[in-house]
Amino acid sequence: MVSIIAINFNQLQITTEFLNSVRKITYPNYEVIIVDNASKEDPSAYLKKHFPEIVYIRSEKNLGFAGGNNLGIRKAKGSYFMLLNNDTEVDPDFLQPLVKAMQSNPKIGMVGSKVRFFQSPNIIQFAGATPMTKFTATSYFIGHNQEDKGQFEEQTLTPFASGAAMMTSRSVCEKVGLMAEFFFLYYEELDWQERIRKAGYEIHYIPTSLVLHKESVSVGRNSPLQAYWKTRNRLLLIRRNYSQFDVFMSFIWLTFVSYPYHLLQYIARRDRVSIKVHSVALGWHYINAFNLKRIHQNNYL
Repeated sequence: MVSIIAINFNQLQITTEFLNSVRKITYPNYEVIIVDNASKEDPSAYLKKHFPEIVYIRSEKNLGFAGGNNLGIRKAKGSYFMLLNNDTEVDPDFLQPLVKAMQSNPKIGMVGSKVRFFQSPNIIQFAGATPMTKFTATSYFIGHNQEDKGQFEEQTLTPFASGAAMMTSRSVCEKVGLMAEFFFLYYEELDWQERIRKAGYEIHYIPTSLVLHKESVSVGRNSPLQAYWKTRNRLLLIRRNYSQFDVFMSFIWLTFVSYPYHLLQYIARRDRVSIKVHSVALGWHYINAFNLKRIHQNNYL
């Protein structure tokens, strides 16, 4: 069995479109788990009425991306966990290639779908990823914004799968643990995948599994919420996974290069919100510079 897990947060219409898409999949043995992350308007009655087949979980607290998915994983019955963003729609046959790949090799600990943009369905968003640059915690999606002409049709090793569509197994989670809820939003899936690879597993890109992504629906593009968590969690990822030298260089780069560069831009635009958001996010790390217990906390099944 595959447990498909997605989070709803104030996006009932988007989640409805997602569920209508999932209803069309051809894989014979799956369950769908929707975790509502304390949406302002409780969607319980609507979802139970229109999608009685799903497993529905309502959290009275917003647990973030990591916490919401972890809650769903803990309730799941499947041998495999398929984590999908609710702002995706799937090809009916997308699950079979992922399960086949996971079953083909015990070294594979996670697989990721090919992701194309929903609004431009022949344009690639994700076809694998480049290795992480450790000083800046940056990685790039292979094929991003390219027309899909079949140039990325081979299953390949990748450092990371797209957080919009990734599958792992119960056995991997029992060994490695779940996503660190401390991240709340952004970079938690990259941290999780770093830990999965450190445990000796491989991550594979599976081109025959197709997912369409509407992207950044829940938090909005370039919102203050997005900016804060991306800024804070980029350095958090480095501190949790890389060497002391990498951490030191990252502090230097963020403090004396990246932060001043962006600060001047915000001042020129009189963007007080961005000044505050980035200052608070970077300042968090100086306040917690020696709080290693807090930095390295994890969550488990």
